[in-house]
Amino acid sequence: MSNSNKYISWHIAITIIAAALFIPFLGAVHLFDWDEINFAECAREMLVTHNYSQVQINFQPFWEKPPLFIWLQVLSMKLFGVNEFAARFPDAVCGIITLNLTYYLGRKYNNHTFGLLWTLCYAASFLPFLYFKTGIIDPWFNLFIFLSICFLMQWFNNNSKKININVVYAGLFAGLAVLTKGPVALLIIGLTFLVAWIRLGFNPFTNLKNLLLFIIVFLISGLSWFIFEIVSGNLAIIKEFIDYQIRLLNTHDSGHEGFRLYHFVVLLIGCFPASIFFIPSHTKNPSDTPFQKYVKQWMLILFWVVLIIFTIVNTKIVHYSSMCYFPLTYLAAYKLHDIIYSRKKLNGILFSLGLFILIVLGIAFTAAGLLNYFIPAITNSNLINDTFAVASLQTPLQWFGFEWVVGLLFLIFSIYFFINLHKHKTYIYGLFITSLVSIWLITLLIVPKIEPISQGPAIEFYESLKGKDCYVETIGFKSYAYMFYTDRQPQHNSAAMLASVKEQEKNSIGKEPFSFNMMCLVWMLWEPIDKPAYFVAKINEADEIKKNHPSLIKLYHKGGFVFYKRLPNNH
Repeated sequence: MSNSNKYISWHIAITIIAAALFIPFLGAVHLFDWDEINFAECAREMLVTHNYSQVQINFQPFWEKPPLFIWLQVLSMKLFGVNEFAARFPDAVCGIITLNLTYYLGRKYNNHTFGLLWTLCYAASFLPFLYFKTGIIDPWFNLFIFLSICFLMQWFNNNSKKININVVYAGLFAGLAVLTKGPVALLIIGLTFLVAWIRLGFNPFTNLKNLLLFIIVFLISGLSWFIFEIVSGNLAIIKEFIDYQIRLLNTHDSGHEGFRLYHFVVLLIGCFPASIFFIPSHTKNPSDTPFQKYVKQWMLILFWVVLIIFTIVNTKIVHYSSMCYFPLTYLAAYKLHDIIYSRKKLNGILFSLGLFILIVLGIAFTAAGLLNYFIPAITNSNLINDTFAVASLQTPLQWFGFEWVVGLLFLIFSIYFFINLHKHKTYIYGLFITSLVSIWLITLLIVPKIEPISQGPAIEFYESLKGKDCYVETIGFKSYAYMFYTDRQPQHNSAAMLASVKEQEKNSIGKEPFSFNMMCLVWMLWEPIDKPAYFVAKINEADEIKKNHPSLIKLYHKGGFVFYKRLPNNH
């Protein structure tokens, strides 16, 4: 078999395996609040309103995100219907593309074995795998940024004054990244470019044609939607979008705070086992070719640029550092490749750290599989001082009884392969395949049990109201789930309610503004209403609600949630 046929065969195999890993059971679990349901609801509302140029939530302009990922979800929903599978399918496709890309680039930059190692490192690390089973923006956002940087790297390497096609692709993917999530893409690409320019002694200004070409292509692709919105008279939305991006960098937006080294811990645990091999990859390897050294420097620069940016940023959310997954897994594969050919061992500290994390994760996975047996002891122990958490744990669940076996087998096989890692490449593949199979089984057997605990009763309640002419809101917590799962329509926001919201907006000029949903809630609770209003609250808010809102009729409580109804004024 020729090399080209061999490589094509591997791409086909990777595509089939990735599809088998990421596509089945995508719809087995409800979408998670906030992010998953937020984006899926935006796509659903595009379908309802046929307004494909403007992102909306609750049929109001939503200026936090550009539309590209929402468009992908809209296409998926046109194919598969409005459901969880359709909302997550674009990221599964992204996973298939990403694993093919890591193999292709790993082979191109190094060799076939390296390509397989990089693909395995990416697929078998916990968070990178899980992200391709979700409906969030970041997998596509990261892919576009990484492609842009790869093409910039190839342009740098071919420092010619001639027009370079790599610059066109770099500008295109940078623009697509901005259209996916916003200008932070340009920040990451720009800073990586700047540091590489300084670190590698490259002077792009001797090649102004290509630099100008990058800017032109970026402006055409990345600003197209923004320009369209401005021309359409929606300048206010663009202003709100920019203000939101600035606020996100400077405040604890979305209620997410964390300690300064938050993302270091997230990457160490969330990208295990690749993260352990990433750490020693910083050392020099005298057998590297000049080009391999060059690629490694770019990967290190990208990793540290992203990590430093989001260490400085006050908002701490797990997926903010997910752009690090590409360079982290590349550098892990770099170290593993070295171990295969030099038979070097990890030093004692790293070996101990890796073994410790393996044991902790194995115990955690096993305990998660035994959660059903622990719940009575946990809820009666007074160890948890949170009424909502205790009540949520008591949500009825269906367990097979053998879920704990996944964690135990992960623990046994991972420790065995890890201890013998340096002996033969079989043990390296064994470690990562064990991790990969374990993550897949956890998403199949354990995650569907955890989701109902966190939100199951609320989702069940929303689904019971689907198609009914009524108002629905949450009290005391933010959610998008009631919009998606009640199949909310524009007419559900009545003229009286919208008029009241406009009046509240007028009265709040110069004051701290309330969100549209909060103003709707105030109206539903206090003003005369023309149809039934249903409310969902967490159980620890029940006493306050009884005291402050006597007109609400308590329907029932289940898990950690309490459900209420308010009748129209003519009843």
